[in-house]
This record gives sequence, C-alpha cells and structure tokens, in this order.
Amino acid sequence: MVTSGDAQQPQQAWRYCGSQIKLWREEAGVSRQELAKEANYDYEYVKSMECGRRRPTLRLLQAADQLCGARGKLVAAHEHLRPERFLSYANDYVRYEAEAIVLSFYQPLLIPGLLQTEETVRAYLNAHFPPLDDETLEERVVGRLDRQSLLDQRTRAFSFVIGDTVLRNRIGPAQAHRRQLHRLVEAGRERNVTIQVLSFEGAGPELDGPFVLLETAEHEALVYEEGQATGRLYSDPDRVSTVAQRHAMILRKALSPDKSARLIEELAEGS
Repeated sequence: MVTSGDAQQPQQAWRYCGSQIKLWREEAGVSRQELAKEANYDYEYVKSMECGRRRPTLRLLQAADQLCGARGKLVAAHEHLRPERFLSYANDYVRYEAEAIVLSFYQPLLIPGLLQTEETVRAYLNAHFPPLDDETLEERVVGRLDRQSLLDQRTRAFSFVIGDTVLRNRIGPAQAHRRQLHRLVEAGRERNVTIQVLSFEGAGPELDGPFVLLETAEHEALVYEEGQATGRLYSDPDRVSTVAQRHAMILRKALSPDKSARLIEELAEGS
C-alpha cells in the first residue's frame, strides 16, 4: 500500500528548493562558504541542503534570501517544506491506526509509541541518525504525543507485548526511566489496554521483528511492519495469517498482564 513514490515525494521538494537556493546564490555571486557563515551553519550542512539530502531550514532560506536579494521568493518555499509529523512511509499506517477498532503491538526493541512519555519520545528522536533538525524533531514529538489520545477511546482495544530488555534499557536519567515504567503500569490498568512482557529465551517467532496487527471497523485484518528505512502495510490474507499465528505464539510465551505489571513495578522501584 506504500509506494516508493510516496516515500520520495518530500525529498523531491527538498531537491527542488535546494537547487533554487544554489541558483540564486550563484547568480548573486555568493559562495557557499559565505552563505554558511551568514546562516551560522557548517559548510557541509549547507551543501547537504542544497543537494537535497537534508530539508532546507527556514534559517537557511532567510539567509539566502537576504544575501541573494530574492525579495521573499526563497523564504516563500518554507510553507512547502514543513516537516512531516510522521515518516512518509508510515502515513498509510497512521491513517488506519486512527480508525482501527483492535490494535495488537509486538515491540521487542522499543517502548511502543502510544505508551511513551514525552521524555522517552525526545530521547528516541534525539538519538535519530542522521540527526533531525530542530523543527522536524518538534513536529515528530507533537505527532507522536497526539496519537496517544487514541488510548482514551475506551471502545477500542489495544494489546502490547514488549520485550523485557526494553524495560531494563534505561533511556535518559533514572527518574525519567522510572516515570516511563510507571506510565506503562498506569496504561495497563485501563480496561481497553493490555500490556504483557516477554522474556527472550531460545529461538522463536519473537526474533522475527516487530509488527502491528490491526482490525478495521469493517473487520478487515491488516499488518504493519517497519524497518530502519521502510514500512509495509498489507492486507494479503496469507501474510496476515502468518503474522497472526506468530502473534498467538508470542502471547503464549509472554507473562500474563498481572505478572507483567508486577515485574514493571519491581523494575521501577529498582531503577
């Protein structure tokens, strides 16, 4: 459901804007080094934006506009370059997530986004590489926190299986980690939320990576799988069935919700 064209669209806008900055700069006789100094950026950072590898920032557009005498023509591009709240390949998933009546998450490596505290959201996004620019980071924070309101819709069911190593992997200061663990316990008390912890022992389907199973209001079943640089949302019955079987096996191996809550509370007290 996600096409390579969808994923490339923002980068095409970056490349077009970057090429315009370069054309204006060269026509005005402004060197890249001069532009970098005016914008207070590193030379290579400006080069990346001119080449479309990074999103041109408002600060660069303002500096280039002033130095090149563009009279607002370069700054005007900013409205078309606003950072997306979600990775482009995840947009389809986010739309389905907003409407699904049952969502089952398996996440062995990270705290699921719907359960992250703002401190954890920022810690994960700050660790992104290549580093995100400030504007993109703030948009991603807002987007992830806004999604968490889905949990307040009590007629929708949410199931989370989280690897125990995630709970022991402290992200940020000890107090922030403790608040994150308490957040999991509190969320698990809601009648429409189930949280289970999975300990890794031996081989099994839990080693095949994270996924989300979704059921729509029309009772269509879908699966979303995300890697480092891509995401796939699909509804093919055979593939969905395979993941559903893996999920059933993972649930059997995970701790019960009550035992999971006690374990999380113990880890919080010891953190």
